[in-house]
Amino acid sequence: MSTLKTNTISTNDANNVALSNQLNLKSYTTTARDALTSVAGDMIYNTSTNKAEYYDGSNWQETGGATFEVEWLIVGGGGGAGGGGINWTVGGGGGAGGLRNSYASENTGGGLSGETSSQCFAGVNYVVSVGGGGGSTGSPYAVGAVGNNSYFAGITAYGGGSGGCYTSSGSRCGGSGGSGGSMYLTYQTVMKGGGIPGQGYEGHWGTIAGTNTNAAGAGGGGATAVGGATDVGGAGKGGAGGAGLSSSITGSAVSYAGGGGGAGYASGGSGGAGGGADGRSNTGSNGLGANGTANTGGGGGGSTTNNNTTSQVGGSGGSGVVILRYSNAYTISQSGLTLSTATTGDDKVTTITAGTGTVSFA
Repeated sequence: MSTLKTNTISTNDANNVALSNQLNLKSYTTTARDALTSVAGDMIYNTSTNKAEYYDGSNWQETGGATFEVEWLIVGGGGGAGGGGINWTVGGGGGAGGLRNSYASENTGGGLSGETSSQCFAGVNYVVSVGGGGGSTGSPYAVGAVGNNSYFAGITAYGGGSGGCYTSSGSRCGGSGGSGGSMYLTYQTVMKGGGIPGQGYEGHWGTIAGTNTNAAGAGGGGATAVGGATDVGGAGKGGAGGAGLSSSITGSAVSYAGGGGGAGYASGGSGGAGGGADGRSNTGSNGLGANGTANTGGGGGGSTTNNNTTSQVGGSGGSGVVILRYSNAYTISQSGLTLSTATTGDDKVTTITAGTGTVSFA
């Protein structure tokens, strides 16, 4: 026969049962717990983990909303570059997507120290989006479009700024700034786009151009450097894109968020390391700037033309990416996203390359 022993049991004014002594749960090791025949609602104290646990009908879960660490790298979509157009307009490079990073001791974009990793809960849906790169639109003076934002669990990396042509309204701010383009005989310096602190650097001013042979666009900003200036000596060379940031969150060093190079009459500027595209000259691939590399947030390369009557769009920015690193004790599920997961040491690394949706951990 079972025996119930107690010193005092009473009720308080709220009609709750009160015990004079503390209530203890039955203690088990993890091995002993797993040997039990359990039903939903059972509770124990796990002496292996020093946690109170309950059985949900399928698995044992920790009480109290235990959290675990998720490190992340989030890169916004790169900005589209400025294009070439009538009257020898020359496009500036697109800015890289903003870069935010909490992995290990690595920096985040804009030269700041890395951010704090997230503490996540199992069974909670976290909203994720991977931003697409900005394109290039408009005629006769093709102006780039700002890239789209990427985010995870409320942490946002902004899309890169767009590259301009000769108009002062061309370049726009973004995670990393877009750059200015140029036009001959305008005798004006063209506006640059600013970067966002903690995400990327600004683009560079376009140049004053006295003739079509020295018109050139500047480089878009990158995660770790300002976009490069054009050759002001009159050689018509485009500015290089600002360099990106190298991260080893996946287990291998990969560069992200390089700015796009500006177009030039004589030669285009090189794209920044990290997926930024090269700008083009008036003879290279008909002056059409290259697109930033997908899933790096690289800025598009600026375009030009080999005549003064034909419009030419600039290169598009590369799409962004969201990378999550967490203990391999957990599994991830998703809705609405394109992702892949690999194991690196004691961790799993999930790389999300497209979509807007949710992830959850178990």
